This record gives sequence, structure tokens and C-alpha cells, in this order.
Amino acid sequence: MKLLLLNGNTDPAITERLAAAARAMCADEIVPATARFGARYIATRAASAIAAHAVLDALAELVGAENPEGFDAAIIACFGDPGLEAAREMLPIPVLGLADASIVAALRIAPRVALLTGGAAWVPMLREFALLRGHGPETVRVAAVAPTGDMIAREPERALDMLAEAAAQQVAAGAGVLVLGGAGLVGLAERLQPQVSVPVLDCLRVTLDAIREAKPGTTLMQPAPSLGLSHALAQMLAK
Repeated sequence: MKLLLLNGNTDPAITERLAAAARAMCADEIVPATARFGARYIATRAASAIAAHAVLDALAELVGAENPEGFDAAIIACFGDPGLEAAREMLPIPVLGLADASIVAALRIAPRVALLTGGAAWVPMLREFALLRGHGPETVRVAAVAPTGDMIAREPERALDMLAEAAAQQVAAGAGVLVLGGAGLVGLAERLQPQVSVPVLDCLRVTLDAIREAKPGTTLMQPAPSLGLSHALAQMLAK
């Protein structure tokens, strides 16, 4: 399969890390891409809202009708999945998000799961994300360590002890499985697992595992004239 791995953050170093990790996790062809505008690393609601536009813009450019390459599926590779529902409405191929796929995978393992990420601002955002999918705090708990995901990506050794402590607290509160969420935390699940008594999932790995059963969205687009958008996105919305 040919997979588009789209980083909704604008840091190309994160894209390179994600692509390298994805290639080590699966045998599919991985084509990485980076959002062309927005935050270097999403950590606020405003940055997430901008990233949703950037994600749709990139998908229209890379997967749109004018692109002959063809992808079998696309992954929005930043936890929180900016633009996920809109992308599923817009594209003819399956679109997966790290957070959405992680919640589905984790709930297959245990009835109560915990999402553990970097940056306190993500806690209410991910709680709302889970609620929109019908999962309250009794089912999907959310916790964060103080360093943001980009800080963790730069200095993972310093974050492991904090992640282990936060994980222990979530297990004590009843979580039967833990998800390490965030582009900056990809690759740390295996290193954290020996310190945690329940399964620890890597958000990228479970998303790649979900590709085979993913299906395209079913919502039909209505032609919508627009102003000020990129040519590719305007063309896609007009069809």
C-alpha cells in the first residue's frame, strides 16, 4: 500500500522522525509530507484550528484529482487529528488520525483507557475529542506531563521518568491500557512499557495497524464556492 503520512505540524524534523518510525513499523510505502503553514508544534486550540486548514490544504494538493500519484490511505500524523472529519468528507480514500485510531485500538484491549501526552493544554482538548466520539472520562481518561511533545522529542530521556510516573497514576485510577499520544512521543512506548503494568500503545503503530480495515468516509460533499483558498483546495471544494 502507498500511504501518505501528513504531519500537521510544520516542523520537518518531526516529519522525518515519523516517517522513519513508520517505515520501521510496517512494510508499506510511506510518503511523508509537512503542513506548509501553521504552528511548528501544535499545543493550543488556535494552533489546532489553523492546522485543520493546513491539513485540508495539503491533502487537496497531494491527494486531489490533479495529482496522478494515487494513495491508498492518508494518516493525519499529529495527535488530536486536526481536520480529520472534514478530510474524510472530502477525500475518496480512507483517512486516519492518530488519536481516533488509538482510542479505537485501546478500547478493544480494556474498557477504561488513558491517553498520555505532552503539554497541559492538550488535556481539555483531548477530553473534548473523546466526548465527541461518545467517550466520557469514565471510559477515556486524559493526562499530560508538563513538557510539550516537541520538548519530549528533543530530550526523550528527561521525559521518560515523568511519563512513567503519570502512567502509574493512571493505572492506579483504573486504566487498563495506556496510549502515548503525540508525534513527539512516537517510539517511546516500547521504552516505557517495562515500567508500566498494563499495555502501552504507540499511537503511530496502532494507526498503521488500522489501515487494512479502514474505509473511506461516506459523507457526500456539496459544491461550495470559496474565496482566498489555495487553488487545489478551492478546486476540490468546488467539485
